[in-house]
Amino acid sequence: MSAKQKNSAAENAGNDKTASFGFQDVPAGEKQGMVREIFDSVANRYDLMNDMMSFGVHRLWKAAFIEWLHPRAETKLLDIGGGTGDIAFRFLECGGQDVTVCDINTEMLSVGRNRATDRGLIHGLQWVCGDAESLPFDDNSADAYTIAFCIRNVTHIDQALSEARRVLRPGGRFLCLEFSQVIVPILDRLYDTYSFQVLPALGAFIAQDREAYRYLAESIRRFPNQEAFSAMIADAGFSQISYRNLSGGIAAMHSAWRT
Repeated sequence: MSAKQKNSAAENAGNDKTASFGFQDVPAGEKQGMVREIFDSVANRYDLMNDMMSFGVHRLWKAAFIEWLHPRAETKLLDIGGGTGDIAFRFLECGGQDVTVCDINTEMLSVGRNRATDRGLIHGLQWVCGDAESLPFDDNSADAYTIAFCIRNVTHIDQALSEARRVLRPGGRFLCLEFSQVIVPILDRLYDTYSFQVLPALGAFIAQDREAYRYLAESIRRFPNQEAFSAMIADAGFSQISYRNLSGGIAAMHSAWRT
């Protein structure tokens, strides 16, 4: 790993005093409330915005994510930060039978519960309000842990990874889907233009919240790249770490195992 990557990992691991909030550094104790406020604001239009801002491609990414997980009937899944239910619903539709969605944001969980009711998904699905950095679950209690487009929003990424390892049983699987670093020349410049000019405008028009989607673009740029995030996963005690880029690195899936 390069020195730049190591520095990026160290910077984004967080400290006791400050945390990144987009391009700002804010007091660590304030970030969680700021992030909660953003998701409270956009919860009812969150899924619509995902379709609009990705042109529906996020659905393909999530399908690939669940395919890599390869759900089985006996798999007990914890889906962290999955308030509106996208990952949980796909897990159940692909053979899983026991999933708990944990999200710190009650507004997002409310949207997810309503979507589940509309789909007739009642059995094998639980909803829990909880913090990724201090999960309300026992040690060694899950077979798999998923987190999609959430981990960059936590205050201390290293603590969230430590909690992921704690709740997984030995032999359990960690899977993360997150925006990452574009690796395709020219696409990176186009993506920057889209992120900082088009995306906030879409947020203002559809979600009535320009600042929330400016934060989204900024938080993606502050998140560790693929190799640096892999190093953080290793530091948390996971093994067999690998990743797959999606859409030229716009998003990436990281996989690891708890030994």
